[in-house]
Amino acid sequence: MSPESYLTLFVLGSLGVLTAIMVRSEFQRRRVEREVSEDRIFRCDRCGLVYTDDPNVDRSRCPHCGRTNGPFVF
Repeated sequence: MSPESYLTLFVLGSLGVLTAIMVRSEFQRRRVEREVSEDRIFRCDRCGLVYTDDPNVDRSRCPHCGRTNGPFVF
């Protein structure tokens, strides 16, 4: 075999190994990573409890003290 053939096999083999590592890493990331929740975050003005509710709710009642709160804005 010529030196060019060895070099080509080496490069293709290296690319194959890197591709396999990348694919395995991506599958592992997708398995471990959680889906992002679309719920709104609320913080009670009275007791300070932080809780979530459905995304279509504009005001939500605190499950701890019962006060109605607006969504928390970061």
